[in-house]
Amino acid sequence: MTEKKKVLLAFSGGLDTSYCAIWLAKEKGYDVHTAAVNTGGFDAEETEALAEKAQKLGIQNHVMLNVEEEFYQKGIKYLVFGNVLKNHTYPLSVSAERVFQAVAIAEYAKEIGADAIAHGSTGAGNDQVRFDLVFNVMAPGVEIITPIRDQKLSREEEVEYLKENGIDQEWAKAKYSINQGLWGTSVGGAETLTSHQGLPEDAWPTKVTATDSKKVELEFKQGELIGIDGQQFSPVQAIKELEKIASPYGVGRDIHVGDTIIGIKGRVGFEAAAPMIIIKSHQLLEKHTLGKWQLHWKDQLADWYGMLMHEGQYLDPVMRNIETFLEDTQETVSGKVFVKLEHKRFELEGIESDHDLMASKFGQYGEMNNAWSGEDVKGFTKILANSMLIQKQTQNQTND
Repeated sequence: MTEKKKVLLAFSGGLDTSYCAIWLAKEKGYDVHTAAVNTGGFDAEETEALAEKAQKLGIQNHVMLNVEEEFYQKGIKYLVFGNVLKNHTYPLSVSAERVFQAVAIAEYAKEIGADAIAHGSTGAGNDQVRFDLVFNVMAPGVEIITPIRDQKLSREEEVEYLKENGIDQEWAKAKYSINQGLWGTSVGGAETLTSHQGLPEDAWPTKVTATDSKKVELEFKQGELIGIDGQQFSPVQAIKELEKIASPYGVGRDIHVGDTIIGIKGRVGFEAAAPMIIIKSHQLLEKHTLGKWQLHWKDQLADWYGMLMHEGQYLDPVMRNIETFLEDTQETVSGKVFVKLEHKRFELEGIESDHDLMASKFGQYGEMNNAWSGEDVKGFTKILANSMLIQKQTQNQTND
């Protein structure tokens, strides 16, 4: 008897991946294995519930792959070092984690000797490109199967197929599509399909319950958040703790509008209290501890890093080159940042650092010059004006 081919399905437990699980087994004759990847969005209860869903679909081989720490060390850390906000708005809450989920799936597929990898992406979004791109690099030669994309199925057709195969449950479509991870939560719904509507209060997963002002002290060591209000944490724990403190204030909410990989415009809501506070606090600390040209070139390279990460090109070697530069800039980025939380906003009050360049003895901006004289400045500005003066005089003569 011929041994069945093995397929690994990236499994979320929703309608699309449930359809894929049944279809791959019945119509294609595969031995179906499923895997979910935790990048900070699953707790123990949710992990157990997902395993139960897989079992009800007849899947005997289901795993949860935990890459939360790896996601931080190889991804989030550099997004912080680069102060990465896509289109000056979005901290790559979902797009960054997709790469690490895809890498984990590809590695597990090779580990179990899968002949194929399947995912439930449609043909209309970014995820299909991110997953396919990583699978092609990490597992070359392994077939990629995408039933939902290829068959262009309606929701009703998927539900009917599952009923025909003994899977009769309520597949009520959630009003909002929510994806939660360590670096923020995305929120999509009817309003985000328009260009003019904002998300209503009930769309946001975290409800606003805090109304008082609160001051928070953040401690960074070489660019990484390692302390909150005097208590030390690992960076991953610090992100979770800050999210717990700040999200009830409703800070970090926004709507991102961007260009998708496939060329259309996309709009999505997100809430990311900890990521937004961390990025803005880290950026302020850098303004005090890095020089002008360090800040300039960081901005240029970080913009490229964020774009390539967003578009699934994390495995390109140039990303390792940029990471090396970003990490090298963080040697002096240590100190405390003082944050004030308010209803639906936060303020950065200031910093304290042994590397604060404002604390130099050379002078105080707008007040006193200690290391140069007025005559020094006169000579400096005269030389500085030379190139502009020469150009102005030469062009005026030519024009005349």
